[in-house]
Amino acid sequence: MESSVQRRVEAISRHLLSLPREPKFFLHQVLLNGGKVKNGDAEAVIIGGMVLDIHAIPSVPANPRTTTPGKVRYVLGGVARNVAECVSKLGTKPFMISAVGLDMAGKLLLEHWKSAGLSTEGIRKQQDIGTPVVCNILDIDGELAAAVASVEAIEKFLTPEWIQQFKDSICSAPILMVDANLIPPALEASCQIAAKSSVPVWFEPVSVAKSRRVASVAKYVTVASPNEDELIAMANALSCANVFPPIERGNKDSTESLFQKLKPAIWLLLEKGIRIVVVTLGSDGVFLCSKGGPSFMNTGLERLKPYGSCEQFYKIVTSSCPPHWGGATDSEKDSHLFAVHFPALPASVVRLTGAGDCLVGGMLASICAGLNVMQSVAVGIAAAKAAVEAETNVPTAFSLASIADDARSVYSAAKVVFNQSML
Repeated sequence: MESSVQRRVEAISRHLLSLPREPKFFLHQVLLNGGKVKNGDAEAVIIGGMVLDIHAIPSVPANPRTTTPGKVRYVLGGVARNVAECVSKLGTKPFMISAVGLDMAGKLLLEHWKSAGLSTEGIRKQQDIGTPVVCNILDIDGELAAAVASVEAIEKFLTPEWIQQFKDSICSAPILMVDANLIPPALEASCQIAAKSSVPVWFEPVSVAKSRRVASVAKYVTVASPNEDELIAMANALSCANVFPPIERGNKDSTESLFQKLKPAIWLLLEKGIRIVVVTLGSDGVFLCSKGGPSFMNTGLERLKPYGSCEQFYKIVTSSCPPHWGGATDSEKDSHLFAVHFPALPASVVRLTGAGDCLVGGMLASICAGLNVMQSVAVGIAAAKAAVEAETNVPTAFSLASIADDARSVYSAAKVVFNQSML
């Protein structure tokens, strides 16, 4: 004879399974935890590279074919790893799926991950894996001058079969982020798992060459975050022809003229099924683009009610950035392009290598905390500012008060650069 608890669970299940995805997600979490809900259930899943970065920083301008005085540092890196660390330091525990070896580099990465209280269950650890290492040569301004990457292990060992083992974590996630270090079969496997449970997918392009891998998964992607060069490469890959030339920027380009140059490529990505395009512009800020308008950007990104440390994060940011941004109205037309420019913040730059990853991490943490996309971009830019002022790819800690203050400045300065039909 079935117990009263079993009968109640079945009754609740029958009722909630008929409701939209958010209650279904809640039910899934209840069943996974034996009928209990606990803080930390809503974990963003992040799949991609964990890398040991070697940063070579000259003290004077470098000359070719000789050594240059400066400093060499080991820095924990990898796009996905950086994003996940940023997310964790903003109060949301991510679940990382990656691969490292049991060599010196792998041990450094794993020790740090464990010390942060993060799960290593999804990280493949084997003796025959050579941990990914990238040697970055920076210029005296902190910009990347050249780099050599040895990251074959990500492609070889971060396989569809390994990822499939964690399908329950992906299906119960508020959002999945994949970085383009994954080979196309692994990208496709990850996105297909997410699609079966209506989990939104964030595609992070990593580099110009690897950004082209979006072609196999564009129809699954909710958000993509390319820089200008990656945007053009993605558009060319999706058009199956090199019809988009490189962007030539003038010293006096206005925000509006820059957007006009990027608009055809942005529109192609949206037409191919990507719902939101976040174009990162370095010191010129960010273009946030979608079809429709502000409210349409959040379709598919609805979150659970904030809890625990997420609730604190939500309240602090919402007090600085009201959820109803009054800069534009919505359009229901599928041919309508809506784009907002968010300015970058002035910063005392130490190095720029972690800025883009922290922008994405700040946005992911915000979305998981229940903030909307407009608020999330403002937080992402605030996190990027903190990153460029730090010695490491991800700051040792974030001040939520400072993040909220900086986000307010960005949010209040955001402006619409395009809100028209493309017909």
